[in-house]
Amino acid sequence: MGGRGTFAAGKNVEYRYKTVGIIETVKVLQGLGGLHGLPEEAHSSQAYIKLKPNGTFHEMRFYDKDHYLTLEIAYHREPRIYKSDKPVLHYHTYDRNFKRSPAIKMPKAMRKHFRKFLKGVLK
Repeated sequence: MGGRGTFAAGKNVEYRYKTVGIIETVKVLQGLGGLHGLPEEAHSSQAYIKLKPNGTFHEMRFYDKDHYLTLEIAYHREPRIYKSDKPVLHYHTYDRNFKRSPAIKMPKAMRKHFRKFLKGVLK
């Protein structure tokens, strides 16, 4: 899968991600060539997941019908929410200009709703 499209200006774009698994029908991606994040835009999927090297959940991104990023769920250190080196489950919303909201701690209902994707995070 290319980064911002698989065909740009009449030229093939090299793959920037590979699918390394599936969790509940959502592709688990791994960046290629040192790429660490998930795509800013989707191609055919409505969501992608990234796992940590040990196989636990790290990040999930959701996209709208026009392939724009709308929501990101993450599990990593977030000093704005939790002043510690420990990771915290949180989310960000995005607008069409890729402007990200400040981190928001995930409420219990949201954690319950996304539980099936949060491999190794919730007990």
